[in-house]
Amino acid sequence: MLILLPPSERKATDGEGPPLDLTRLSFPELNPTRERVLGALAEVCMRADAPEVLCLPAGQIVEALGRNRALYEAPTLPVSRLYTGVLYDNLALPGLEPDRAADQIIVFSGLWGALRLTDRIPPYRLAMGVTLPTEGRLAATWRPALKEALRPDGRLVVDMRSGPYMAAWKAPQPAVTVRVFRERMLGGVPKRTVVSHMAKATRGKVAHDLIKAGATPRTPEALLKAVADLGYTVELNGAHLDVILHA
Repeated sequence: MLILLPPSERKATDGEGPPLDLTRLSFPELNPTRERVLGALAEVCMRADAPEVLCLPAGQIVEALGRNRALYEAPTLPVSRLYTGVLYDNLALPGLEPDRAADQIIVFSGLWGALRLTDRIPPYRLAMGVTLPTEGRLAATWRPALKEALRPDGRLVVDMRSGPYMAAWKAPQPAVTVRVFRERMLGGVPKRTVVSHMAKATRGKVAHDLIKAGATPRTPEALLKAVADLGYTVELNGAHLDVILHA
């Protein structure tokens, strides 16, 4: 089983490791594209319209540009500690066996393409939905390189990424996309709605529980059973595993 995760805009800043070394990152086939995107990002960060190009909220401009301008000098920290926020709070990596989590999780990134939990990188700000002037939309920039670099080798792919990151790499079969719905009774009829904040939390918790339990499903049907056995209400709808939250 491979669990695919998006990154988080929220990141830790307590790095203490050596400066960035691309040769030490996982998926070395991605390094030529990483170098191109790093260069394009450096150029953008020197422009007056950088906040608009990078879609930065007003209150985060100074911090984000400062991080992006110091990528080669800033202390690094492992991906397992870098990303924070709702999904990663619920993923609760410190409670998992490190080698198992590192083997089963791949994190996607607008700047690095794809990463393992053990990779060391500095804090940065670059979403996959951004269009860099010299590269175009990042999902399209990364697509050819990711297609060559990522090979699930028949393992079931459990896709928990958001839309822009899914656009960068289409997981080959067998693959299941995890969706989260809230179900309420309205007039005696069950109604389901998509949730956002709770979806992140639920995906993180499901990923944690699967890895903690040592689950190794090889088919969507086996994944459905594994998640149901963990106490979740789930349905398999085509290529989607739907987790149902009850109001």
